[in-house]
Amino acid sequence: MRNGFSAVTRIASTPFILAVFGAAAVIPGTNVAFADSPPVRMCSESPSAPACAAVSGDRSEGWVPQSRSELMVQHGVVSTVQPLAAMAGARILMQGGNAIDAAVATAAALNVTYPANVGIGGDLFAIIYIAKEHKVYQLNASGKAPSGATLAHLHALGYQWNPANWGPGSGMPSGGILTVTVPGSLWGWQEVLDRFGTMTFQKVLQPAIDYAQNGFPITEEIGEGWRLPNALPLQGCCTQLDPDSVNTYYINHAPPAIGTIFRNPDLAHTFRMIQQQGRDVFYKGEIAQAIVAKSDALGGTMTLADLANYQGEWVMPASTTYQHGEFSLYGTTAPSQAWGIMEAMNILEACVPTWYPGQSLATLGPANALFWHALIETKKLVYADTYAHNADPDVVSVPVPKLTSKSYAASLCSKVNPTHASATSPPSYDLLSPHDGAAVGGIGGDTIYLTTADRWGNMVSWINSNYAGFGSGITVPGYGFILHNRGGLFTLDPNSPNVIAPHKRPYNTLSAVFVTQNGLPLLTSGQHGGDQQGMGNMQVLVNILDLGANMQAAGDMARFTHRQVSNTLQLETRLFNLVGSQLISMGHKASTAGGGIAGGYQGIMFVPNPDGGPLSTCGGSDANCGVNGFYRTGSNFREDGDSIGW
Repeated sequence: MRNGFSAVTRIASTPFILAVFGAAAVIPGTNVAFADSPPVRMCSESPSAPACAAVSGDRSEGWVPQSRSELMVQHGVVSTVQPLAAMAGARILMQGGNAIDAAVATAAALNVTYPANVGIGGDLFAIIYIAKEHKVYQLNASGKAPSGATLAHLHALGYQWNPANWGPGSGMPSGGILTVTVPGSLWGWQEVLDRFGTMTFQKVLQPAIDYAQNGFPITEEIGEGWRLPNALPLQGCCTQLDPDSVNTYYINHAPPAIGTIFRNPDLAHTFRMIQQQGRDVFYKGEIAQAIVAKSDALGGTMTLADLANYQGEWVMPASTTYQHGEFSLYGTTAPSQAWGIMEAMNILEACVPTWYPGQSLATLGPANALFWHALIETKKLVYADTYAHNADPDVVSVPVPKLTSKSYAASLCSKVNPTHASATSPPSYDLLSPHDGAAVGGIGGDTIYLTTADRWGNMVSWINSNYAGFGSGITVPGYGFILHNRGGLFTLDPNSPNVIAPHKRPYNTLSAVFVTQNGLPLLTSGQHGGDQQGMGNMQVLVNILDLGANMQAAGDMARFTHRQVSNTLQLETRLFNLVGSQLISMGHKASTAGGGIAGGYQGIMFVPNPDGGPLSTCGGSDANCGVNGFYRTGSNFREDGDSIGW
């Protein structure tokens, strides 16, 4: 591969030693799988390999239930869902870049190596901690509806609100051109580099260009989800794949086989244009013209002015404190649903002692059904509020300060029966708003979360998405990227704050989290999985802040997911076996669904030197200096995620 760069899964204590492999497998100009590969079969294939009947071995060292040890480093680290992309970010850190540079490089590489979930045609939210300022910033680079995205236009095409399916997405098509909003990702990439980065696109896009031009082998996990959605914008049943998507992402009109060396030269070309011209080529230049031409051909309403006028924004993240002020929690604010995580932690802090006098989440513990009942009922309260109020705060009033206040949380304690499951219903909160919409329970979605930290103490919590797998299913021909379908989370309920309107941003499930402890940076955390993100992040924070889990264990621990509309609960298998029957006896409609319900997870924790001092004394170009302490990281064992650093 170009620059002799392929991948390593981890870099421990010895910097700049990279294991290079796979270069000889690339056949320039092709997407190809090995003809003489060994007889390896996935367990989902039929017939399955005899190896699929085997059981896993026992972990012999460390905390036995944990899937693997944390990665601990002093200089810099990247953690994300795909190891090759994590290596791209680590490559930038090793070349002297900071955490912001590495985040953009990692996100760009994921456009290549995880294209179903993320791309420059999607959304971005980020929380960035700048060590020298001791300050937390939030970027909102989520998409805005095009000029013609009106309720009347959708009605004219036959789409109507269905009151039986309350909330975001109600009445909207799930894919196709009508769900495409003006993408914000690339605007956000340049914005963070211009404000806090030390490198330009010329440097940070190069690893992604290498992967796109020379190829990478598709793994089991990525290949399993490599399925394009139907994209023809017809009401009811969309029956046709986008030919441009097929030409870009399929081989001989079929998803590429596991082990295929997949290339995307069109995307490499696009990234080279961005290296030379910046984001203007996307929003005001050649690519903008191609986006509008594609939209026009499919009956979309996006204009060149919509793209040229797009701007994200820097905003104050939602925040609260936890455990009597020891921890300060920050989450991406509306239209992101992550402000609900702040509300959830407030409810747990205020209400658990009243629900279970003399007890705490720690003393109840995760083997107790009451511990899970408290989390599930808290989730119901929070999602009733997010479904009722979350929308674009630049267009409607979203009472985030009220909903994330300690007093409001305390007022909700009486709404929970400490030993019996509650019902869920369409929200109606006259106290806060005369017109409250709602949302679907169990919003799906495919996203990436990544997090980075550097030797100066800067930390980034970054969430980037196409929304559904391969987004809208629509590819801009000749440029190698998918347009997202986040507009599918608008509602057609005319009384909802989230009703579709031109230049408005829809309800967004993307959620990023940052935590400080006694004024010092503590951790980043986030995950993907659509509507699972809010409740999943709540569970991970409880695992760390209440139960004392390390960063790997916090993600390994079993989780639940709950669907608000149907009021159904699913638990990972071992968790269901542990407490499922007790939860059912308490009135929960609980079941287990095996894999795929928990969402993703990545996280980084900073551990300062106990002797105190500045976060870092690094200066100049000394690549061997590190933070005054160390980073410990974890990644999701349920998929291909990994942490790479040195």
